[in-house]
Formats: sequence, structure tokens, C-alpha cells
Amino acid sequence: MSQNHYQVLGVSSSASAPDIKRAYKRLAVQYHPDKHGGSTLYEELFKAVATAYHVLGDPGRRAQYDYQLQVAARRAEEARRQQQYQQHSQRVYGVPMPPPAPLRTRPPAGAQERHYRPIPRQKVQFTRRDYWVTALAALGFLLFILSVKVTMDHVSGVRNYERGVAAYAQANFEGAHSYFTDALHFKPGYEPALRRRGEVEQLAHRNYAAALRDYRAALPDAEAPYRAKLWLRMGQCWAILQQPDSAQFAYQQALQLDSTVARAGLLRGEFLLFERQQFAPAAKLFSQALRHAPAQSRLQARLLTFRGLAQFKLRQFDAAQSDYWDVLTITPRSGQVYFLLGRVAQQQRRSEQACDYFQKAILQGYGFARAARDTTCARTGQPVGQVVKAER
Repeated sequence: MSQNHYQVLGVSSSASAPDIKRAYKRLAVQYHPDKHGGSTLYEELFKAVATAYHVLGDPGRRAQYDYQLQVAARRAEEARRQQQYQQHSQRVYGVPMPPPAPLRTRPPAGAQERHYRPIPRQKVQFTRRDYWVTALAALGFLLFILSVKVTMDHVSGVRNYERGVAAYAQANFEGAHSYFTDALHFKPGYEPALRRRGEVEQLAHRNYAAALRDYRAALPDAEAPYRAKLWLRMGQCWAILQQPDSAQFAYQQALQLDSTVARAGLLRGEFLLFERQQFAPAAKLFSQALRHAPAQSRLQARLLTFRGLAQFKLRQFDAAQSDYWDVLTITPRSGQVYFLLGRVAQQQRRSEQACDYFQKAILQGYGFARAARDTTCARTGQPVGQVVKAER
């Protein structure tokens, strides 16, 4: 039997408006679906409470509803009275009459008159439709199992990768390597895990062959911003493994994919400068890399130094001197740069200034400048002994 609105709110039909409001607030908080995880049962209870208060909370609607309840009660009482009235012929003093005796025309048949015929067992036959249904059900089950496995492997792989990144950030390289390996166990060929594990092998374990394997495996699936960095990493590994041709090919690939990879430009230009003696292409590469190198960084200082060397070889002494002075603004205590400035001053036939630069290079601990200092200062007529005494 369904409840009326008063029973839903748990109040009597004579309850006051404040009592009805308090009951509604209490039940609305109690049955709110958000407190029960979105349960459909509590959602229906909440709707019933809201409907009851919508009717009973308004005086006009409540009066109309009370009138409807009274009409329904009178009808129920009338129906109950009609059900109690029965004809006198159907009952004897309130007891139902017994059923009539069965009518028989002859005695039951004997055993000799009975005949038994066995019912043949029907052989179950599968139709083509049954086979199709069975095959589709089996295929659906296999697909479900496969999807569950793929999903779980994906979740486990991503979780292990995230833990590996956290360990990598904390310089826990052994833990990071283990997490990345676990991630690749669940997700073979997972490019971020391959790339990160390769960095651990290269930078922490110094296992350059293993790092190359990971970088090569990660390269086909790597996104465009990471491909150039992967080629750069591979080039560094090949360079340490004494494979210069492969290293230069990797640097060239990195620059073709992303010309902003300044370190690839540095390494490629360094090879052209010192190994191939191609000074103009090397200076061009250094200039391109300088546009993307971080300001006031060691990378910028190396690029400026090597570009100055290339310009020195090209006899562009003023440009070389300008680059060396820019290096000194980044590393003011670089004895090598003072030595290079001395070489430029020698070429410009400024022997006294060259002697001063060589002296500063020696004071900064650059020992190779001593022989050049002795030669230059002796030519200018300045006694070498005074220079040595000045050092002390």
C-alpha cells in the first residue's frame, strides 16, 4: 500500500507548517543521492520527499490534498463494507459449503486395460544459427578478456612510468631505471619510458650501447619535439663509442628536424672546426646555434669561444676579439679566453697588449700561456724576470 505525503514526511495530518518544513529538511539531507554514491533508491526517496513538501508546504495545495484524502477514505470504507456483504446461499453459519462429490460413470480401469507407450527421446540438433550465436558469444568473451588485459597493462605501465619520473627528478637513478623497465614490461615500445631509460643509461650508468638501443626503439614513435633531442643523444653516444661518422650524421638529423637544438649545432660545428678544418661552415653553424642558446650560459660561452676560433682562422680578428670579450662577461676568470685574446693581439701586431693578456691567462691558471708569454714579452724588450716577479 502506497504512502500518502504525510507518511512520507513522517508527520501527522494535523502537523503545523514549521513541523512539516523541519521534517522535509531533515529527510532531504538524509536521502540526498550525493551522500549515497548516486544510488537510484535514495534518488527515488529524495524525489518523494520533495514532492510531498511541494504539496504540503503550500496551504492551498495542502487543503486540496486533505480533501482528496477524505474522499479516498470514504471510498475505501464503502468498498470494505461491500466486501463484507455475501449471499446467504454461499455460506452456512459463516462456513463455506463443501465442494460437490465427483461424478463417476464407471469404476477405474484395471492394470490389464492400461497401455503404456514410451516417449522417444528427441536428439538435440544445433542449427547454423545456434553455431553462429555460440561463436559470437565466445568471441565477445575473448574480446572482453583482451580489453581488460590491455587496460590493466596500460594503467600499470603509465603508473610505473610516473613513479620513474618522480625517482628521476630526485636523482634516484637506480629506482628510476627499475620503474621504467617495469613500465616497458607492461607497455612494450612505450616511447616516454624508452627515452627516459636511455637517459639514465647514458648519463648515470655510462652504458652508451644500451642507451643507443633505447633511443633507437623510441625514435619511430617519438613526437616531433623529441625526435631532434633523440638524435642529439644518439650522436653523443656514438661520439663516445668512437663512431664519429654516425655521430655527425645524428647531429645533422637533429638540426634538420629542429634548428633550435643549440647543442647539436655546437657539436656539429666543433667537428667541422677541429676535424675537417672547414672554418666558414663551422662559424655559420655556431652563429645559428647562438640564436637559440640560453643567455649567460656555459653553452653560449662555448659557442662564442669556438666561433671566435673559426673567425681567427678566417683572419677576422676584430670579430674574434669581440666574441672573446663576450665570453669574458659570462666567465670572467677564463684563462683560456685571455690566452686567445693574446693570440689575436699578436696577429694584430700589438705585442705589449698580447703580453698583458698572456700574463692574465697565467694568473688564471692557464699554463699553456707561459711559453707564449715568454716569447712575446722577450720580443717587446720587457725582461721575462720582471714578468715572473710580477706573477709572484
